[in-house]
Amino acid sequence: MIDTTTKYLGLELPSPVIATASPVTSRIEGLQALAEAGAGAAVLPSLFEEQIEHDTMAVHYGLELGSGIFAEAAEGYFPEMDDYNTGPDDYVRSVTEAKRSTNMAIIPSINGYSRGGWVRYAHQLEDAGADAIELNIYFVAADPTTTARELEDRYVRLVEEVRMEITVPLAVKIGPAFSSVPEMARRLFSAGANGLVLFNRFYQPDIDLDSMRVEPNLVLSDSAEMRQVLRWTAILHGRVEGSLCATTGVHTADDAVKLLLAGADVIGMASALLKHGPGHVRTVLDGMNAWLEEREYVSVDQARGSLSQQNSPEPAAYERANYIKTLASWS
Repeated sequence: MIDTTTKYLGLELPSPVIATASPVTSRIEGLQALAEAGAGAAVLPSLFEEQIEHDTMAVHYGLELGSGIFAEAAEGYFPEMDDYNTGPDDYVRSVTEAKRSTNMAIIPSINGYSRGGWVRYAHQLEDAGADAIELNIYFVAADPTTTARELEDRYVRLVEEVRMEITVPLAVKIGPAFSSVPEMARRLFSAGANGLVLFNRFYQPDIDLDSMRVEPNLVLSDSAEMRQVLRWTAILHGRVEGSLCATTGVHTADDAVKLLLAGADVIGMASALLKHGPGHVRTVLDGMNAWLEEREYVSVDQARGSLSQQNSPEPAAYERANYIKTLASWS
């Protein structure tokens, strides 16, 4: 029997397969099904900075209606803004309900891009019972006057601000577009992150040729997208002080085993769960356990990082030395 227990962000989890944010983790029934299938934790769909701003401003404009027009309503007809609930009350309640309904670790997600007061909501999520919080930094650098270092500094400041608001573990979900992923990883851990989620899958726009409009177009991942995550997980394992969650393109037991061998502490799934349902976690876990048992491993900890760059017999395979070999492998 394989010991599948693992540590992520300092949390003891029953298995290394977790459900990342998706519609599956937005419903109590989905969370309960994930827990039954053996998922170690679930990340809830994000609370968006824009959502908080929109709700707050909508109330603000409503309160200002008629202000200054009539003498009897010089300050407006309604109480001051502080008397209204424009924060993420529904989201906070969903965290509390998720903790009440399952015995699984629940990790709410905050999705933002700027510095500001919205990070204070992290404290509310902690009070609601969150086991950890994931900061999902979704920022596309489209301004040609913003330097790479300025962008990196923005990430670091965001992590520092959220860290100041909470005492529970903090995971930071980032994209791969940094000149030096290892250096950036170290900066984020120094800023207060307890773990990194590799990687944020930025959704790409599309153009509708009939309407002549730029439209969102969600395309689910496939296993081929796992390669980039595999590389950076293997390079970072053993070189940074904190947890690594590998996600994007994890669909099969083989995918999960590869990321475990590369050094992932946990393996996140979303697209595969949307395709196959929450029970697919059990399929992946059973396949992973069978592979480990066949090779006489006794635990996932024993296998973790066996083929990271530090432990690989061919460490250069994760770098440029493998480039020509890869091209030559096509037939």
